[in-house]
Amino acid sequence: MRPTRRPFKFGAVVRLAGSGREWAGKARILEDSGFDVLFVSDHFVGPRFAPMPALMAAACATSRLRVGTMVLSNDYRHPVALAKEAATVDLLSGGRLELGIGTGWMRADYDKAGLPFAPPADRIERLAEALQVLKGLWRGGPYSFAGRHYRIDELECDPLPAQRPHPRILLGGGGPRMLRLAAREADAINLAVRMRADGSAPDESDTGLAAFTEKIEIIREAAGERWAALDIGTSVQQVGDEDRLESWSAANVGPQAETPQVLPGGVIDRIDKLRHWRDEHGLNYFVLHNEKDLGEFLPVVEALAGT
Repeated sequence: MRPTRRPFKFGAVVRLAGSGREWAGKARILEDSGFDVLFVSDHFVGPRFAPMPALMAAACATSRLRVGTMVLSNDYRHPVALAKEAATVDLLSGGRLELGIGTGWMRADYDKAGLPFAPPADRIERLAEALQVLKGLWRGGPYSFAGRHYRIDELECDPLPAQRPHPRILLGGGGPRMLRLAAREADAINLAVRMRADGSAPDESDTGLAAFTEKIEIIREAAGERWAALDIGTSVQQVGDEDRLESWSAANVGPQAETPQVLPGGVIDRIDKLRHWRDEHGLNYFVLHNEKDLGEFLPVVEALAGT
């Protein structure tokens, strides 16, 4: 049975600009080129803007472009604070927020900020509770929650987000527990290589074509009837044959050459590869990881956006 054929969607992670005018210009380039979402990442290490103010500035500079996070670390914000911030951005942007969130994974962020780095099971459990809190507050009315990690007592989120019942939620991750959580709770899923438990580097045993396709099957099985409504994809780490990753990036593109995280060759080769992954495996949501690759990736977006 062939997979559900979803329309292509494209996003790009943009990390920094020298001024508000330059930032607005970058957002308009994405909007004019057919991209669906401008994403901001969430790390303390490396040059990048804080997510929420940057998203609001990008939304004010555009009219169609959605704005999102790729992805927030749940450990950096209490879900009550995040619910308020996200509702504000969604309302003021006219319902254009795509809230990407994950457990948090970059050990350097935690160590340099003096934050405790819990085992993966604890971080996933904490994220699952945070998602309940976010969705509960966004439903409207007084909300209470009692879990292992969070406790909420008759709290009301006012104003509510423009999107109902809540902003689109994107979950990013690579391990089976995280993928099953995403299949149950997310609107979109970004497939990644699982990190080692200590957060030091990608888990090499989770790289390659077989590991990547297995993630899709885990989602398909866990999602059940939700499968057809999900946007599923990954981050494009390299476009062309030259490695253009920044020195602070944790990505390792070598073992991923057969996956859609690497798009070698010319424009037609890249287009054909993404069509294959959409038509044969159901992936439709591709996010450009490295802004340096924008010029190489634009012809792909222009050819496939919305098809």
